[in-house]
Amino acid sequence: MTITRWGILGTGGIAATFASDLPLVPGAELAAVGSRTPEAAGAFAERHGAARSHGTWAQLAADPDVDVIYVATPHAYHHAATMACLAGGKPVLCEKPLTLDRATSAELFQEARNRGLFLMEAMWMRCNPAIRKVRELIRDGAIGEVVTVHADLGLQGPFAPTHRLRDPALGGGALLDLGVYPVHFAHLLLGEPATFRSWARLTPEGVDETTGLLLGYESGAVAALTCSISGASRNAASVTGTLGRIDLPEGFYVPRSFVLRRKDGTAETFDFPFDGHGFHFEAAEVQRCLTEGLRESPLVPHAVTLEVMELLDAIRAEIGVAYA
Repeated sequence: MTITRWGILGTGGIAATFASDLPLVPGAELAAVGSRTPEAAGAFAERHGAARSHGTWAQLAADPDVDVIYVATPHAYHHAATMACLAGGKPVLCEKPLTLDRATSAELFQEARNRGLFLMEAMWMRCNPAIRKVRELIRDGAIGEVVTVHADLGLQGPFAPTHRLRDPALGGGALLDLGVYPVHFAHLLLGEPATFRSWARLTPEGVDETTGLLLGYESGAVAALTCSISGASRNAASVTGTLGRIDLPEGFYVPRSFVLRRKDGTAETFDFPFDGHGFHFEAAEVQRCLTEGLRESPLVPHAVTLEVMELLDAIRAEIGVAYA
């Protein structure tokens, strides 16, 4: 079996979750960790069994025994961190959202293309087996023509003013951290909207605390989406069609099951049990792409990331959230 040697750039909670899931991927090995300080990198490497640690991003990117790097910094640093990895000749899986706006995301994709390197936004939801089955069923007409999509994602607040979720300098707010999931879910099933309307309540720092979106499509379908950092919502989703409905439970972005409800009143449950947190599916997809010599994943293609980022840019403009 070919061994893929992973580097992790960042030492926060999401980096730890990814590291804990990596042993579930056949052929994956955590080879090295990089941070902005040797102390943070060394402590993380010791906790998660990495052979080496590096006190700068550039050192990690230059490590000859690393095949691919997972960027797990706060998203305000994604652009700089990913550029550093690409400059070191490394393929990259970068946490979502890829950057703070479409323009800088496009820069990263262009840089990856120029260097002939793989780059993928870590929208792990699109790699989840249950989500992939939902998309397959809808494409096969299991619920007829899609009429509506509903999805919500909210965290229980309040968060302190100093928390990253309220810090404009770190790309704070509900939309980019949480709303990206409902938006990607609607895009997965309906593509780009023809129109949209949005409204948000902003924090004193100027980031969105709660945001509501209504997306309209040429087909006549509508998506109603919400996100919030002030209260825990159902965190569920549903897709209604002319012949039935698919309901995804709490944690719709990493589901282990869903229910297909048909027009005749019958219901079928689809189960996709798995160990871990679900990050191993995106890691496995990256390894598959690298083995096959692909520069982007068909599950999370560059065009999709750019289309979603363009919509998020437009929403932020409408609700009045701007980043430096």
